[in-house]
Amino acid sequence: MTTVDTNQTVTIHYKGTLEDGTVFDNSQERGEPMTVVLGEGRLIPGFETNVGSMKTGETKTFTIPADEAYGQPNPEARTVLNKEVFPTDFQFTTGTDVPLTDPDGNLVVGKLLESDDTTVTVDLNHPLAGQDLTFEVEVVSTGDETTT
Repeated sequence: MTTVDTNQTVTIHYKGTLEDGTVFDNSQERGEPMTVVLGEGRLIPGFETNVGSMKTGETKTFTIPADEAYGQPNPEARTVLNKEVFPTDFQFTTGTDVPLTDPDGNLVVGKLLESDDTTVTVDLNHPLAGQDLTFEVEVVSTGDETTT
């Protein structure tokens, strides 16, 4: 069995759950493992640290505290938008996901906090901010190995 190294491609299956057992992501249900290069910064730090100590074929369950995952919610991570920027059929319902684009063109999903006649206030915190996350991870392959 090969141990995962930094700067190495790793393919994994994973299931992520919240403290109450709610599943927030599951690669098995999607039928598609995730392939990333460790050390590129695409994974939350606590996740990358745990996967980096695993071997091909190994399954491990670990919990990442909020501070090593998406951090604590920032009460100032909000924006006020004019309702005119939304499609005419958009439903301005508190708690609704609001798809936005950041200055680099990346999709960001916020939560609608409140609205009035002309504006909406959107929470820009990551939906999992403030949450401890538990993952069950299986390393399917590393490097040049073939996936199963």
